[in-house]
Amino acid sequence: MENKPVARTLRLLSQLMELHNENPFKIKSVANAAFKIDKLPFAIASKPTSEIDKIDGVGKGIAAKVIELLETGSIAELETLLTQTPPGIVEMLAIKGIGPKKIGVIWNDLQIESVGELYYACNENRLIEAKGFGLKTQEEIKKVIEFKMAADGKFLYAKAEPLVNEIHEKLSVWLGQVDHESLFGIAGEYRRLCEIIEEVVFVIGTETPEIIVEQLINFELGLVETSTNVFAVQTETGLHIKLFIVPKTNFYLDYFRLTGNETHVEKVLSLAGNHVFKSEEEIYEKAGLAFILPELREGLNEVELAKNHQLPTLITDNDLKGSLHNHSDWSDGVHTLEEMALYCRDVLKLEYLGMCDHSKSAFYANGLNEQRVYAQHQQINELNKKLAPFKIFKGIESDILYDGSLDYSDDILKTFDFVVASVHSQLKMTEEKATERLLKAIENPYTTILGHPTGRLLLSRKGYDIDYKKIIDACAANGVVIEINANPLRLDLDWRWHRYALEKGVLLSINPDAHRKEGFLDMRYGVMVARKGGLTAEKCLNAFTLNEISDFFSSKKN
Repeated sequence: MENKPVARTLRLLSQLMELHNENPFKIKSVANAAFKIDKLPFAIASKPTSEIDKIDGVGKGIAAKVIELLETGSIAELETLLTQTPPGIVEMLAIKGIGPKKIGVIWNDLQIESVGELYYACNENRLIEAKGFGLKTQEEIKKVIEFKMAADGKFLYAKAEPLVNEIHEKLSVWLGQVDHESLFGIAGEYRRLCEIIEEVVFVIGTETPEIIVEQLINFELGLVETSTNVFAVQTETGLHIKLFIVPKTNFYLDYFRLTGNETHVEKVLSLAGNHVFKSEEEIYEKAGLAFILPELREGLNEVELAKNHQLPTLITDNDLKGSLHNHSDWSDGVHTLEEMALYCRDVLKLEYLGMCDHSKSAFYANGLNEQRVYAQHQQINELNKKLAPFKIFKGIESDILYDGSLDYSDDILKTFDFVVASVHSQLKMTEEKATERLLKAIENPYTTILGHPTGRLLLSRKGYDIDYKKIIDACAANGVVIEINANPLRLDLDWRWHRYALEKGVLLSINPDAHRKEGFLDMRYGVMVARKGGLTAEKCLNAFTLNEISDFFSSKKN
């Protein structure tokens, strides 16, 4: 074993010892030995075991640990500490800018146990409330985590979007100078509005491919030819780019091929035959199909629906009349209730706002106890008089406890206009137990909306396993709405299950889970995945008008 792995192991041991509040003197001696061993001019493994304790900064106690590591590949004390520490917490120790003391606060005070949860907390502005943290530290942590995600070559759509737009703009300007009559577009998973982007595909249609190829060397992106007229690069940000140069006469066919899921492309082309197409619309026309929007081209049942002219009229941003499931500074939000309401009314031109601050079990998020619930309701009453006809609905994000019950009594739950029931803790369950837990919450007569059903955090936490069909069937039976959490990190319920929910008659609600005014803008990402799932305005709760949703909430309480 070389010196660096030995030093890294001792460094981890010192960090875990500090995390678990062990003797400060011992922690310092282990950390110092890690530093010294890393700088040694010789391999520590080459020394006789009897001489290791004589190395500067090592000593007998540390030498015993080093010898144990060299002989067995591990240190028993380290293994013991690792069993007492969630893997996500261990992963956090590698993040620059936060040491064991701060991680202890994150773990013990904020109940955060993974890097994904930490990133989500940074987005919610929750870290600045914790002891020893500030806005600058929070932003630095967020940047480090984003860099780590990008290094894996995968991007949330929301994070890829500004990068793709910038490259698209530069390529458009460049093409205008090189070949202003060329055709140009973005294809692939980005055009299909997929929630995770692994590769961005650009397509250029030109009558002079040799000129484009020759001039690409001057384009700043640094594209490299990987096969004839196909170029690729991974940008400094970590984004994978692929550029196809195709004959202009064949552009729309290639654009179509490079956009759709493989199954979708095969089905449509088997019906359309081999032609020179003047547009994508013509491809579908030749196939005897209604035009299928890019976001639906996933090889599910969209071709059959198009054949029978049964494609849904997909929801748009303009269909949304209000925003439900949002947080103010009453719990862990940044802005006041009035500031959130005014932003919805005056900037977004919405008719209503559903305020759902955290419930009392979410102590880490300053959740509302019964007395504070009453006080908030009094403020909402006053604001509704002041802001009419705009309305703030009295909601709560009530924690689903381990046994599936909600964390308020029925006497408190009935005071709300609507209740979003969500899981925030004890996520490690079997599929059977997790499903039972949600089923009990769904059967609670006060549950209006099931919030972020799997608790997933994209690119960082897969969420707990559930029996989707049982959960959706239960929502149908109990008249419970299912949330499409529009936060780009969640987008939960997964769009692949929207169709089943809609077939069962379940309403969906595009909720931003906003913790600040700017968070409302995430609704557009919720609309994107809702469109992939085939959602129409008629089946979206917050596309209801103020009168319609008021009647809906009233009917649930009767």
